[in-house]
Formats: sequence, structure tokens, C-alpha cells
Amino acid sequence: MTDNDSEFTVTPYTVSGEIDYEKLLEQFGAGRLTDEQIARFPEPVHPLVRRRVFYAERDVDRFLSAATAGERHSIVTGRGPSGAMHLGHIVPLYFAKRLQQQTNALVYIPFSDDEKYFVTDRSLEEIGEQTRENLRDLLAVGFDPDRTRIIVDTADADVIYPLAVAFGAEVTESTFKAAYGESQNIGHSFYPAVQAAHLLLPQLVTGRHPTLVPIGVDQDPHVRVCRDIAAKQRYDVDKPSALLSKFLPSLEGSGKMSSSSDSETAPTIHLSDDRETVFEKIHTHAYSGGQSTVDEHRARGGDPEADVSYQLLHSFFEEDDDRLDRIAREYRNGSLLSGELKGMAATAVASFLDAHQRRRRRLNSLETELRRYQLTEREREHARRRVGHSTFKAMI
Repeated sequence: MTDNDSEFTVTPYTVSGEIDYEKLLEQFGAGRLTDEQIARFPEPVHPLVRRRVFYAERDVDRFLSAATAGERHSIVTGRGPSGAMHLGHIVPLYFAKRLQQQTNALVYIPFSDDEKYFVTDRSLEEIGEQTRENLRDLLAVGFDPDRTRIIVDTADADVIYPLAVAFGAEVTESTFKAAYGESQNIGHSFYPAVQAAHLLLPQLVTGRHPTLVPIGVDQDPHVRVCRDIAAKQRYDVDKPSALLSKFLPSLEGSGKMSSSSDSETAPTIHLSDDRETVFEKIHTHAYSGGQSTVDEHRARGGDPEADVSYQLLHSFFEEDDDRLDRIAREYRNGSLLSGELKGMAATAVASFLDAHQRRRRRLNSLETELRRYQLTEREREHARRRVGHSTFKAMI
């Protein structure tokens, strides 16, 4: 969506400007996440949900009913390996891990390395190397290997491509243009069929059941097209549910955290950043909602809602609601200074990254680690047969 009045753009491939989340809700036709729905999430409800970072939804009640009843349910959350991973990339994965621990959910994590080749100027070799690095960060999150499957499109083409072929016949050019705009090439215009294969794969492997897709609101077109395919009832699958989130802010205080580290005004906090780098980036670059001098701040206070350090704590990095409320109150009355708030955020982020990096260093070889998360041959064949495709064996 591009809104000319407010001058912001939100698509799966471009996010820019001051985003009006209410206009997006109206444009995309999603529902607002309600108090009643939030209360149905397992306790303790994740801060991303209870603080409405996930602020919109599609059919989330069906997923919650299955999760609370102990019935089969799954989560799909993926990664497009366009560069080194940063905080905005990893937050949905840790959210999915929490839900898996709370509800015993199946989790499927597709890596869309082929899509990044279609829509970026990177070579296949560059994308392949980035995929391997991103996979190590994913493995460091610590999903349950017995209930998690990791799919890399080019490596798992034997299952993804037959599914995409089936779903590709369901997506017209007009549907693509309505959801995505103009295509960059024929690979790009085919990609909604591959995304549908990602989102429906858990049901094609294990049978019909509710599936939740927790994503940034910019990725909603993928869900809408997939739901249209599922609604045709040719494959005995439910339409996937979705949780749509606001963006973890860039350090400059607007838009979406970027994979690029080229910006002089808003460097990105990468998962590989050490503690010193995190403190330097936040103290130097994080937009402040405070006043220009200490005396003025003591007298007038600051605005936590405009402050990036507070937003980081609010979104993910401060679990305790009472402590977060106290931080906001003290910032508003001026007793908490902007530098002190930045220190709190930097400490929380750096400690999170320290733990993530320790787990990453303890991993074995990528091939050894991935083996536990791969689809079995039986799962692959089951998914292929569900769309009318079976593997032909070579005749000797």
C-alpha cells in the first residue's frame, strides 16, 4: 500500500515514511486484535501480544481454540535471507518459540532464498552464504527439533516446487497486481504460489488444522493470496490465520528497522553486535523523546511514546509491565533522563544478544544441526500427494 496523503509505503518489499497503522488496517481489511482475544493467549501472554505490537489479526480465534484445547495447531514464520539478521528479524522467531513452549505447537520455518534472488540484485552465491549465516542464527533460538521443520526453498525444491505448481494455477495476474503491484520479473510474479506452499505446508504434511502466521503487517499480501487459494477447498486445508505486527522501530524513530548498515543516521542493531557496539549505537543514534537540556527535561519531562529506547523496551525487551509503567511515568515527570533510559534499553538489548550469541557459538556444524529439523521423506511424499503429485522413481 502506498498512501499519497500521508506519504508512506508498506509492501512486502518496501517500507518507508511515517506509517499510519490505522489506515493499513482499513486498507488490508484485517480485524483489530481485541481484549478478549488477547486474554485467550496462554499465560504469561507475550508482551508483543498484550501490548498490541501484534495489533491486527485474521481468524486468530480458530487457532486459539485449537491451542487451548490441546488440538493440533501450527505456526509458520519465515525468513528472507537478504542480509545479516537484526533485531527486527529475530523477534517473531522468539515469539514463535514461546508459543511452541506454551502450547506444543508445530513450527514451520521457510527460508525464501529464491525470492531474494528475484527481488534483489544479489547473486545466488551471495544469497546462499547469507542463508547459511541466517540459519545459524535461527538455530540459536532453540526450537524443539521434534516439533519444528526448517525448509530452504532451493534445497527443498522436491517438495516446495510441486506444491507451488499446483497453487500457481490458482493465482491470476490480476490477483497478483491487486496484492503486490507490478512484478519485477516472472519469478517474482510466480512467488505468491511458493508463499502459499510455505503457509499451507503444515496442513499438507500432517492434515487439516489451524495455522497461525505471525508476521509484520507488510507481509500481509502473502497471507491474503494464500487464504484465497485455501478458500477454494481443492486441497482440504483451512485458511491460515494471521497476527499482524507493527514494526520494531529504526533507531531514528520512524519506519522499519533495515537490513542495511549503510545509513549514517540510523545504523541497525545486528545480532552479531557486541555489547560495546550496542551501547554506542543506542546512545549515539536512538531518537529521544526527551528535552534538549537536563534542566528542561527535569521541568517538562519527556514523551516515552516518541522515544526509541522506550519503544524497544515496550515491544520486546522488558517483560515486567509494572517496571515498564514506572519507567514511562518517571520519564514523563522528568525524574528519568534520556541518557538513563538509553542505558536501560542498551543493557536489555545487549544482554539478549549476549545470550543469543552464546547459543550460536555452541552449535555444531550447520549440516549436523539442520538434520534434526528437516522434513522426513515420508512427510515430503505426503505433502506432494496431497496436491496430486507423486515422485517418479527412475526405472532401471
